[in-house]
Amino acid sequence: MQNFEQIRTHLASSDYRVSMQDPYVLCVELSLEQGTRHQAIFLSEMQDDDGRDYLRVSTAVAPTTGLDAKRALAFNWESRVGYLAIGELDGVPYLQLCENRPYDSLNAAEVDRLVLEIGGLGDRMERMLSAGGDLL
Repeated sequence: MQNFEQIRTHLASSDYRVSMQDPYVLCVELSLEQGTRHQAIFLSEMQDDDGRDYLRVSTAVAPTTGLDAKRALAFNWESRVGYLAIGELDGVPYLQLCENRPYDSLNAAEVDRLVLEIGGLGDRMERMLSAGGDLL
């Protein structure tokens, strides 16, 4: 996959529920655990300093208020996929699980794997950090 439009076309033509589509940003709503849990996954395009295009796959995990940073960073150290960051969601700082990949390393199967893996892991983190809640 060489650009964001190819990724958008792939996701829209697959069985994913795409709930938001803006230029260079879209949201996939995952239904997990037989529909009892849900997770919003955002895909966006970004560039590095050299102009190389990347796909960012991210999901909000928990608001940062009252968050145990040591626990989150320990989880990040143990994780083999993704990394943790803080980003705003409707003006509120949230812990985010993210993964960035250069387009030249992506194919349809890898995009699917990223969406499902970041979504599932993000939901598990959300459950752990919010006492079983499903806020997002």
